[in-house]
Amino acid sequence: MEPSEQTEAQTAAILRVSAEDHVAVALLPLEAGTDVSTDDGQVTLKSDIPAFHKFALNDIAAGTPVKRFGEVIGNAISDIAAGDHVHSHNIKSNLGGALDYNVAYNGAQRAANTAATRTFKGYKRADGRVGTRNEVWIIPTVGCVSRIADVSARKANANLNGRADSVIALAHPHGCSQLGDDLVSTRDVLASLAGSPNVGGLVLIALGCETNQVDALSEAIKGIPEDRIRIVRSQMVFDEMEEAETAIEELLEITAKDERTDCPISDLVIGLKCGGSDALSGLTANPLLGDITDRVTAVGGKAILTEIPEIFGAEHLLMTRTPDDGVRRQIAELVNDFKDYYTRSGHPVNENPSPGNKAGGITTLEEKSLGAVQKTGKAPVEDVIRYAVPATKPGLSLLEAPGNDAISCTALSASGANIILFTTGRGTPLGFPVPTIKVASNSNLANRKPNWIDFDAGVVLSANDRSEIADALVDKIIAVASGEQTCNERNEERSISIWKKGVTL
Repeated sequence: MEPSEQTEAQTAAILRVSAEDHVAVALLPLEAGTDVSTDDGQVTLKSDIPAFHKFALNDIAAGTPVKRFGEVIGNAISDIAAGDHVHSHNIKSNLGGALDYNVAYNGAQRAANTAATRTFKGYKRADGRVGTRNEVWIIPTVGCVSRIADVSARKANANLNGRADSVIALAHPHGCSQLGDDLVSTRDVLASLAGSPNVGGLVLIALGCETNQVDALSEAIKGIPEDRIRIVRSQMVFDEMEEAETAIEELLEITAKDERTDCPISDLVIGLKCGGSDALSGLTANPLLGDITDRVTAVGGKAILTEIPEIFGAEHLLMTRTPDDGVRRQIAELVNDFKDYYTRSGHPVNENPSPGNKAGGITTLEEKSLGAVQKTGKAPVEDVIRYAVPATKPGLSLLEAPGNDAISCTALSASGANIILFTTGRGTPLGFPVPTIKVASNSNLANRKPNWIDFDAGVVLSANDRSEIADALVDKIIAVASGEQTCNERNEERSISIWKKGVTL
């Protein structure tokens, strides 16, 4: 290879996000001794750099800040020389407890409206919302009858005959011996799930003696007409399986008459989630979702961002582009509440990234968060909503929930998301109540796990114009919203997890 060709190849194998950054990311494994060309000159690598990991572009003194994405991701804990591997052995998080924020609106401009004419085939509900699926959901009030829900759903799907998109059971282990806030949280999230626009019919299966009483649960459900709800009281009937089968059959006779109709993009409610991130998540998949957020919110649609602990260190970016003083205060309160939630339990707020994140090249929570908020594009936060509360305002909402994939995606579904966009650098088969489009941050994952991954965002790295890839993702979203199954649906991966914060007897 000629020297000029070698330099070109090595330059293409690294990525620096901002001119202010002290680090770059290796897109391929690079060996110690390799000379890498950067905008500031040439750097000789002093150690092997795994793919998607960082190396120093210049000398960094111990105790000084380290920047990536143009923002501080932590401080050096030892002297770092240009070409050194930069990771958890020589950099630490600066995150601490609750903060007093003094963040002003920076006058940021919203993204242009580029999706106004796009439509999808959805199910229009009586209250004006739109479902991307027409399903019968079976929700047990208590874990004791979850198995009944599972078996009933399996039998019904074997005889569906096109009368609904699916019959699904949302099994869970809760509802018994719960007190106070813990019981309220279980009831609220189940009620909000039951009111999803993707629900064409609802079966509540109760035991009878549980603390999560079915009458209180049914009273809390909004958004679904009474004629589309059936209740099975297991302790009160001779054969609960037969009762469940009858209830499902009655609802399928109703859903069989529902039809998909043309709906504007503004009827989409997209849930935004990243799980099993790597160092490319903030460079490929998450910014791509940001493009989608901008397009959907620009036409009056809704986007919901959650996993609040994974915006720690980047919340100021959301606050500076949000013009409403009250919403900025609510963002601060939500972040500080979550930090207090950790510190009250004796845990540091920066006990993140996960082992998988670190293996993928993410070092600190600030770095993970700066990549995670890329999913919001340029959209200002219009509302801050608490756990299990439906999103009602057009635009971007910030939802209270932890980072755990199952809990946060359950929360997104409960808050009204009719589709979830889930980015990942490591991969997961997990699926949730609403269609979940898995977006790979790197092409290697997309190629290795086509049974998990619905869309490859790794191609962003070699694209001249990301907008063309965003166009392709919009096409995919429209296809899924119109009925095309996602990998999680084909794999029958549909589960929920409830955030448990209180007392159990």
